Amino acid sequence: MATAPKSLKPDLGSLRISDAKRNAAKSSRRWLWLILGIAALILLAAGVSAFRDRRPEVEVATARKPATGPAGVLNASGYITPRRRATIAAKITGRVTRVTFDEGTRVAEGQLLATLDDSDARRALDSAKADRDSAQAAIADFEVQLRNAEIELRRAQQLVKEGVQTQQNLDAAVMTADSLRAKINLAKQQVAASEARIREQQQAVDNCTIRAPFAGIVVSKDAQVGEMVSPVSAGGGFTRTGIATIVDLHSNEIEVDVSEAYIAKVQTDQGVTAVLDAYPDWNIPAKVRTVIPTADRQKATVKVRISFTDDDHKRLIDPATQPRILPDMGVKVTFLEDEKPKTQEAKSAAVAVVPQAAIHQDNSSKFVFVVKGDTLERRAVSLGANRGADIEILAGLQPDAVVVVKGPESLRDGQSIQIKQ
Repeated sequence: MATAPKSLKPDLGSLRISDAKRNAAKSSRRWLWLILGIAALILLAAGVSAFRDRRPEVEVATARKPATGPAGVLNASGYITPRRRATIAAKITGRVTRVTFDEGTRVAEGQLLATLDDSDARRALDSAKADRDSAQAAIADFEVQLRNAEIELRRAQQLVKEGVQTQQNLDAAVMTADSLRAKINLAKQQVAASEARIREQQQAVDNCTIRAPFAGIVVSKDAQVGEMVSPVSAGGGFTRTGIATIVDLHSNEIEVDVSEAYIAKVQTDQGVTAVLDAYPDWNIPAKVRTVIPTADRQKATVKVRISFTDDDHKRLIDPATQPRILPDMGVKVTFLEDEKPKTQEAKSAAVAVVPQAAIHQDNSSKFVFVVKGDTLERRAVSLGANRGADIEILAGLQPDAVVVVKGPESLRDGQSIQIKQ
């Protein structure tokens, strides 16, 4: 006899995680977090080490021997301004049909710059010439008639003397001759009037041609082919009032504003040393051309114009070279004191000249950072007079020393640096 099968009971204990497995999972997570923490510390240490090893970049300059000459009594800054600068405009309103220049083009005096549509002006010119030709043709016809009238007049005079014709016929012949003379004079006046209209219309045609008033270089191109130009503003802002702006670079000069508190130190023909912001190592000799006899009450300054005294800047204005001195360039100038006689002239005590940006101040002492290889050396210096953008070094530094002129404020003695290329 077969036995009945036993009933199956669920074994829930088999689904439980054993304590050993639970402890193993917790241990593996702890090791994972430990490894991640160690990796983060390693990366942080590497970053800090790289940051510490990173050397700051600096800009340097070389100390120069001081130039001999008078010392500066006043510094000022300003801009290059040309005395001859003109915006070329048309004398009439018209449409541009041709432009023969571009920015940077050197032009000669009288050189063609642009042309305007002259079709209407030329038609009026042709009409005036036709009126002149018509009046001249009428004069020729009247002269032929006058010659015939004079013949008739002489015949009538002879016949009246002989008693063949009456005085009435003679008077008629005289009137005919006089009338033809009057018509000839009228036609000549008409020719003269036509000649005046021709000259007027020819001027209108010439006004359609724009030429350079002086030799120079084009710094601005203000109109294109197809645009309308006018000597006055018109057309709701769609009409140009200029064709080009020309500058005579040979007339470049320096314009600076001097505080009225120091204007007494500036005299006409006083020597000046100019340094362009674009070329800080180029000292340009100049002199005061004029002191404008008025002050600016808003800025409390007086305008001074300075001319270049050498031809160096003029020689550079050559069709084969690029000019270095350009309008509106920034410039710093040093007004020099009058030179004393050699018997009374004192020798300069300066041993070197460096840019003013190289000087640092710590409390009451002045110092510079000298570059030795790739390391900085702090060196105390004694300062002299300013020379434009430079300053004299009386002691503490020798010529040809390399000094830092631009770098982080945290520079220190003995620090490793790298020179910015």
